[in-house]
Amino acid sequence: MDLETYSPLPLTIDPATKAISSSDPTLSADIDDLNKLHRLVVGLDTPNQVPAPPAPVNPKRSVQITKLRESGNAAYKKSSLPEALNLYTLAIRMASERPPWEASGLVREELSALYNNRAQVHMAQQAWPEGACDAEISVELKRVGNLKGWWRRGMCLKEMGRWEEAREWVGTGLEFERAGPEKQGVGELEALFREVCKGVEGT
Repeated sequence: MDLETYSPLPLTIDPATKAISSSDPTLSADIDDLNKLHRLVVGLDTPNQVPAPPAPVNPKRSVQITKLRESGNAAYKKSSLPEALNLYTLAIRMASERPPWEASGLVREELSALYNNRAQVHMAQQAWPEGACDAEISVELKRVGNLKGWWRRGMCLKEMGRWEEAREWVGTGLEFERAGPEKQGVGELEALFREVCKGVEGT
């Protein structure tokens, strides 16, 4: 970066809303993030609109996310798959839009479980690529203690005939989960690993 050069950006501010805009389309993503952060700060119910410490969370948002997840679970049990998919998607959106000053660990736990649930719905619809993507996101958010995420993506890869990827994925999952707290469910992952290994040998 050249610290000697000043490069002005084509920015304008709305006098009423204080929202930033620009004629440069390459800045749109950054400006959207900035405006979103500004709206969150303005909406704070704290002295001088100063963000709270990282630990406290908005209980109302937590309740809404829980309700959406539970409604999604109920819809899945009734085989109302499109409804379950929509409810999980709404919950994911709500969880991902938590203010950045709230506890990141909570966000990761919420999103990992929600993506895992949505992966299950995709699998029930035989939408294997979508299920594989959601399960992978779930695992990226929580690698240890996430047997369902490892297993579901492994199953999706197997169903797509991607045997080598499935073997590598499930093998990595076993390494993480054998060192994790959920020992009881490792057997299912081991069974899937044996299955995909046979699939690799048969290709």
